[in-house]
Amino acid sequence: MKRALVVIDAQESFRRRSDWEVASDPEIADKIAVLVAAARARDEPVIWVLHTEPGSGTVFDPESGHVRLMAGLVPADGEPVLRKTAHNAFTTTNLQQLLTVAGIGSLAICGIRTEQCCETTARIASDLGYAVEFVIDGTATTPTPHRDAPADRSAAELVADPRTLRVEDIIARTEYALAGRFATITTVAEFAGAAVAGVR
Repeated sequence: MKRALVVIDAQESFRRRSDWEVASDPEIADKIAVLVAAARARDEPVIWVLHTEPGSGTVFDPESGHVRLMAGLVPADGEPVLRKTAHNAFTTTNLQQLLTVAGIGSLAICGIRTEQCCETTARIASDLGYAVEFVIDGTATTPTPHRDAPADRSAAELVADPRTLRVEDIIARTEYALAGRFATITTVAEFAGAAVAGVR
């Protein structure tokens, strides 16, 4: 079954947010670069997805100049870069059409944020009939504040609040929610190791 690597929201926007300093993996771009290199070594397609919120005035507004891939991540010729306005990578893009035309039946998912755009994409991909591999350590996220917490707190205040959901708990919950239901959980080393060994 032909597989594609889908890189979700590995964009500068997140590095401009105050909570990025407490992200689970601020250097996630390095791991994504390893995954991309492995996919290319196997001649597996790489599809890039960026999140946009036009007119929002936020770091996700294309006018901000931050809706671009993180440094070190560069699409090769012919690798599509899709722009979405929904949490998942399917609803507001032509991703499914691209996959169908290319005869792809399996997806490996990595990017930002673990429990939001990455997990949501994995769930929908599974429901659409794709075999999904979720590269758990190839994703990153930030702490989730309690619903009643003030919106303008510093990263330090966010982490100090005992009601805040910690990044390690978020990642663990995503792994538990997806495994055996929507995706097979894999790691960067496992995905890249297959490229080195020459196996799909």
